[in-house]
Amino acid sequence: MPRSHTLTDVAVLVCWGLFGVVWAGGALYNARRALHARRRSFGSSLWLLAAIGAWLVVRRVLGVEALSWPTEPEAIRVLGAALLVLATGFTLWARVALGTMWSSSPVAKEGHVLRTGGPYAVTRHPIYTGILGMLLATAIALGFGSWLYVVLLVIVFFELRIRDEEQLMKEAFPGAYEEYRRRVPQLIPGARPRSRRALGA
Repeated sequence: MPRSHTLTDVAVLVCWGLFGVVWAGGALYNARRALHARRRSFGSSLWLLAAIGAWLVVRRVLGVEALSWPTEPEAIRVLGAALLVLATGFTLWARVALGTMWSSSPVAKEGHVLRTGGPYAVTRHPIYTGILGMLLATAIALGFGSWLYVVLLVIVFFELRIRDEEQLMKEAFPGAYEEYRRRVPQLIPGARPRSRRALGA
């Protein structure tokens, strides 16, 4: 096995391992310190279960090797690993910046503060942006394969979840959130936010 393969595998394990540790630790901390929820949505959780089921079906029917590139150039794998490190850093930055406002489901909490600075000035949902970046970078680093299916399913899940979250934020911060949406793109850094007319739809 080429040395770059070993380094790539280590990068993937370290980045996702760090992600898991931070998320688990943050969840435990929030369970004791977070504010109570005053509005919550569980609709997207059902879509997550549906996405997992779809993933299992697709994996069985199409096969995960159909989209794998075993002869992917080493430079591409190294690039994927480098992008993974950057995406992981961005994701963790967003998670720390959100602090006790974070929740496993879309929620508006008592004393909720609208975050608009730091990573939240880059995209409105920087945690989702970072996770998608991590998944795509992992797919590049590991030769694609089943990771492409995962990326597609997660994109669908995040878009459905974002609808719930943004509806809650509009209700919790009338006016302020609409202005924020006009300034900051949803998921893709640098993308042009939707028009004012579209936002009112």
